[in-house]
Amino acid sequence: MYALKNKVQLIGNVGNAVEIKNTESGKKLARFSIATNESYRNTKGEKVTETTWHNLIAWGKVAELAEKLLQKGTEVVIEGKLTNRSYTDKDGNKKQMCEILVNELLLLGSKAVA
Repeated sequence: MYALKNKVQLIGNVGNAVEIKNTESGKKLARFSIATNESYRNTKGEKVTETTWHNLIAWGKVAELAEKLLQKGTEVVIEGKLTNRSYTDKDGNKKQMCEILVNELLLLGSKAVA
């Protein structure tokens, strides 16, 4: 049960090209976002779709797979955990950011499991 304390699973579409960085130690980092959609009917009976954007990061082998397989619009299932980080923006303001550290990804459609 301990492994379930910080676990995220999402199905969505990649929103941008995967950004790749290589660290000084030679490790690969991938950054990308996905959009998830939820639909419901409002009080007037109209269908409403809400889109939520999620920031994702992947390291090592998963980053390499993301670089090779993901492009804007690709439908993907991801599994990972929530992480928070702080940074200072260009104006000197301290900011907090929530990201998902991807452990596994699965392409939906005709491509293979990654």
